[in-house]
Amino acid sequence: MTLKVYGLQNCDTCRKAKKWLEGEGIVFEFYDLRKSPIDAETLTDWLAAIGADKLINRRGTTWRELTEGQKGATGDALVSLLLEQPAILKRPIFVTNDGVSVGFDEAQKQNLAT
Repeated sequence: MTLKVYGLQNCDTCRKAKKWLEGEGIVFEFYDLRKSPIDAETLTDWLAAIGADKLINRRGTTWRELTEGQKGATGDALVSLLLEQPAILKRPIFVTNDGVSVGFDEAQKQNLAT
């Protein structure tokens, strides 16, 4: 399976991750969450695999602008919110044969390089 990377084209961390992957010669497919939205089933699978705490970026501007009701969403309401507001997702999201992981740090680099 080819590494799949989900993020936003204008996200600095996503750009750094793409540049690093290219530099390491790692083959990947990049999906811009705004131009190629994911479906509810995929998002539900990600939430089940790693949980909302790891998948949601609660430090970003988009999150802070949500109402308290939106911030407390769960289940289908949470999936709908994340589909409508992809900037709420932590980025980049990596999908490999081993599962789903989020973020780009030294530990992530080591996992991707092996």
